[in-house]
Amino acid sequence: MERLAAEELLPDMVKWRRHLHRHPELSYQEKETSAYVAARLTELGIEIRRSGSGYGLTGVLKGGQSGSTVVLRADMDALAITEESGREYASGNPGVMHACGHDGHTAMLLAAAAYYSARRGELRGEIRFLFQPAEEVCPGGAVGMIAEGVLEGADAVYGLHLWTPMPIGTVGSAPGPLMASADEFFIDLTGRGGHGGMPHRTVDSIVAGAALVTALQSIVSRNVDPLCPAVVSVGTIQGGSAQNIIAERCRITGTVRAFDEETRMLIRRRIEEMAASIAEAHGAKAHVDYLMGYPPLVNDEAEYGRFARVAPQALGEGAQVILMEKIMPAEDFSYYVKEIPGCFIFVGAGNPDKNAVYPHHHSQFDFDEDAMLYGLKLLIAMADSRLHEDKSL
Repeated sequence: MERLAAEELLPDMVKWRRHLHRHPELSYQEKETSAYVAARLTELGIEIRRSGSGYGLTGVLKGGQSGSTVVLRADMDALAITEESGREYASGNPGVMHACGHDGHTAMLLAAAAYYSARRGELRGEIRFLFQPAEEVCPGGAVGMIAEGVLEGADAVYGLHLWTPMPIGTVGSAPGPLMASADEFFIDLTGRGGHGGMPHRTVDSIVAGAALVTALQSIVSRNVDPLCPAVVSVGTIQGGSAQNIIAERCRITGTVRAFDEETRMLIRRRIEEMAASIAEAHGAKAHVDYLMGYPPLVNDEAEYGRFARVAPQALGEGAQVILMEKIMPAEDFSYYVKEIPGCFIFVGAGNPDKNAVYPHHHSQFDFDEDAMLYGLKLLIAMADSRLHEDKSL
């Protein structure tokens, strides 16, 4: 097998990425995506282990020398968005789009597999190329793959995210908490409906709901430690059927973000307490359905240190390695780093010259494909560094 340098793999990454972009599949539906990945791994002579909890798969490459075991992870799913980018490789699946860069993540990991497959004779240890389904939808594909043992015996796990808010040539991460948890709440308030002209004979669920929405805004400002970032956002409030009818039912939904478990549980408790007490004060009843989503993503301090050491040398002159601020979006990579040491890294992929300016989850989202070369070099540098480190360290 030809030993291509990272730079020589960029055309393949672009080809693979564009194929995947044309054929996006939603979370837990990545059948053809998984088959495409499996075909490429088979061509590379890499052992494939398939997941029983979705369409995930893991390519396993064992070197000729003993050493550490490193897991490299990419996500494969797309979003329920109609693409409006106008690109020649735009989605051919109506209403589904790779609007978060997962097609690029998959292409980068395939390139890493190609790079190491050609060097297996000199490889120390083992690399697992983890292609994960369903990152975009809770409970997330990571949970099932971990339960199946994908991390068993592994020493470190690394993942990348192409990121258009950062310019191409920039890469970043941070030690400790980097991305927030993402929980959701669904509150149903039940009162007693009736005529709008006789409100005294009713229990107005919308009035109770309005009071609750206002009260929820005080959780972060008055209950959460001001040094602990957190967000409580009400996304919807629904109730009523006509202008002259007092609504019997009102539903409130929202999201909660935090960076530590103590804050996360405090917010949940206060939402449940407020819903019950405010509903009672208005003569209504409240039912709270609280979904605990992805936990905070907390990078291992030592593995972040590895990134800070190897990235400048791997990417060369002109690249910028930055210490990132915490961000409130969530990622189910958080489950992996709860189990073993690891680091999640952002790769700048924004470029106004290529119209790669739209935010993630936007119908015109696209990224500068040259960013995939930075990502591939990082995956190689992180894996090489850990594989050549004494397993006992």
